[in-house]
Amino acid sequence: MTRKFLLLMCCVIASTTTSFSQKTTKPNIILIMVDDMGYSDIGSYGSEIKTPTLDKLAAEGIRFKEFYNNSICAPTRASLMTGQYPHRAGIGYFDINLGLPPYQGYLNKESLTLAEVLKQNGYSTLMSGKWHLGKDSLCWPNQRGFDKFYGFIPGASNFFDIGDYGQAPPVILVKNNQKEKLKPGEYLTDKITDNAIGFLKEQQKENKPFFLYVAFNAPHWPLQALPEDIAKYKGRYDIGWDSLRAERLKRQKELGILSDNQHIAVRDKDVPLWANLTYDQKHLWKSKMEVYAAMIDRVDQSITRILSTLKELKKDDNTLIVFISDNGAQGGFSNSNRKPQRNTGPIGTPGSYDYQEQNWAYVSNTPHRQYKNNMHEGGISSPFIAWYPKLIKAGTIVQGTAHLIDLAPTFYALAGATYPQKFNGITTNNLVGKSLLPVLNGTATVTPREEPIFWERAGNRAVRKGKWKIVSTYPAYAWELYDLETDRGETTDVAGKFPDVVNDLSAQYFKWAERTGVVDYEKIKPTQPMVIPGQ
Repeated sequence: MTRKFLLLMCCVIASTTTSFSQKTTKPNIILIMVDDMGYSDIGSYGSEIKTPTLDKLAAEGIRFKEFYNNSICAPTRASLMTGQYPHRAGIGYFDINLGLPPYQGYLNKESLTLAEVLKQNGYSTLMSGKWHLGKDSLCWPNQRGFDKFYGFIPGASNFFDIGDYGQAPPVILVKNNQKEKLKPGEYLTDKITDNAIGFLKEQQKENKPFFLYVAFNAPHWPLQALPEDIAKYKGRYDIGWDSLRAERLKRQKELGILSDNQHIAVRDKDVPLWANLTYDQKHLWKSKMEVYAAMIDRVDQSITRILSTLKELKKDDNTLIVFISDNGAQGGFSNSNRKPQRNTGPIGTPGSYDYQEQNWAYVSNTPHRQYKNNMHEGGISSPFIAWYPKLIKAGTIVQGTAHLIDLAPTFYALAGATYPQKFNGITTNNLVGKSLLPVLNGTATVTPREEPIFWERAGNRAVRKGKWKIVSTYPAYAWELYDLETDRGETTDVAGKFPDVVNDLSAQYFKWAERTGVVDYEKIKPTQPMVIPGQ
């Protein structure tokens, strides 16, 4: 055997070893999203709700004070899945077709999903939970890059099979394009978790990294929870929303989530004083929050199970976990005498069709103003926790100032994934977000970006650049201006004081709207506007 041949063989072996090492050391990625959960609803953001596993991830990872969503389900999921603004992805309004490509109500093919890109770059792609990105089967997860999917396609679902509690249809689920039903006695959050864990165990047979997206429906309406979880919170909310909000504000300051110099949102004038309610009214309202807390508690238990599986599979040391919410808590009705709608059983049971409502959502979104479907901070602000000990320093809290569009470039950078200019013969939309790696690895405390972050949905608009934010609420077109450096509660409109800032951000908004496909809502709004319970 010649020396030249031996040298050649050594080079081949070294090359193969390097290639295999690079392939097997790519990080696994788990993305967890909850539904309609407010900024302060987990322990590490100020809550009294028992979320020990999420709190552990926060203590061992990083929390952002400022992470933004798109204020409502489908547009948020469009940005999350594609790294595009929702109009650019085809879901500028909702999963309803308004007759124009930016408002077609399902993901277009120019906007690649996280699953499509990561799959092309050697990842197993798994999903369990809520899709809400197009009802037609051509748009379902398995057709948009996911190897395995379990969950439901539309925007909401009962958590129990309704059984003998009324006329509601059975819970229809989909597993890898095959429909099935939730069985009596099963709880949807547990089933989402069971399938996520099952997918992880099946994926263990494959010699490649995985991307797992877990999209919990909780704590979205209807308020339905397991009795043992509800029991943990019996009596906890007898103090009412006024005292509870004070507790959360105090805890947020102790945790470092809320700075002492920050102005908080003023008390919502539409929320009655707890002390003015009758005994029966208090009993009804505290029951709502007991169930809402139980639903979040069960999500945390589910994440515990997923982490235990990771450890069992010996993959916990090479997995990035990101946790967010799709929008703020849901406001709406605040009349304490309002009758429960469509209820055929007590709050929390399979017959319950109630929701948290404004009185408690006002607490959930502490310290922010407004609610889901609004562009003030209460509608678009989410907790953000990222855990990856190999990269992230434990116990870090940063300003962050990031948006859903930033997750795709972050995941691709971490995975060493190439984002294609063409996919299946179609020219793809360029990514518009920024990688969060500089913030995650500690070289920056704010996401580096030159361009502002923009929002529009159903005529509600906003722009965030640096410390400044302009916002307008439909049907008004006038801009409000807030200095979020000291006034994250958006208590003082300074538009009259800084007209140049308003004019500059407004001009940038209209340029963004033109290139993104945003249309004046008056020209496209449905003749029958979408009704959002609680709105």
